[in-house]
Amino acid sequence: MLAFFGRILTTKKKEKTDPMKKFLIVGLGNVGAKYEETRHNIGFKILDQLAAEEEITFETVKLGDRAEFKFKGRTFVLLKPSTFMNLSGKAVNYWMQKEKVSLENLMIVTDDLNLPFGTLRIKTKGSDGGHNGLKDVQAQLNTSKYTRFRFGISDKFSKGNQIDYVLGEWNEEERNELPERLKTSAKAIRSFGTAGINNTMNEFNGK
Repeated sequence: MLAFFGRILTTKKKEKTDPMKKFLIVGLGNVGAKYEETRHNIGFKILDQLAAEEEITFETVKLGDRAEFKFKGRTFVLLKPSTFMNLSGKAVNYWMQKEKVSLENLMIVTDDLNLPFGTLRIKTKGSDGGHNGLKDVQAQLNTSKYTRFRFGISDKFSKGNQIDYVLGEWNEEERNELPERLKTSAKAIRSFGTAGINNTMNEFNGK
């Protein structure tokens, strides 16, 4: 406390976030309205769901759009890179340093052709699976040991049509099922920060 002309002034300390309680959640996708409802942009869509539930908005920042909320004593920083899919790692690396988030508190949310539509799979390490976004993240971080949240988009496309499929929009059946899948995905992300990675994998993998 400080005394000033007979008055007592109190100095308020700036609240600091415990680095172990801060999580960086990065949804992968491509910027622009034409990509908004495509399968490849499920990472953005899941983060949009989480932001809507928490009633927060994204702000355009360096290398992406950022939002933040607190839940059960944890701070969740949401990032949608503006670098386009193939250069996602640049944004991930920058914001990990900026937010001082440890590798174990990083989660990358992305689509996966090898999983049936809507199936969730969370892993602490693994290959990029041919996904260009994950490939760049691994190159920038120089490790494959980071948590990735894969959302199944299935592989129901004819030979040679993979690019058109992943950059195509959801069909009617998928659109009908997507709202419930997005809500479950948002729960899984909160669980990652509060219940821990092992409990989260046990509860949500394959769901």
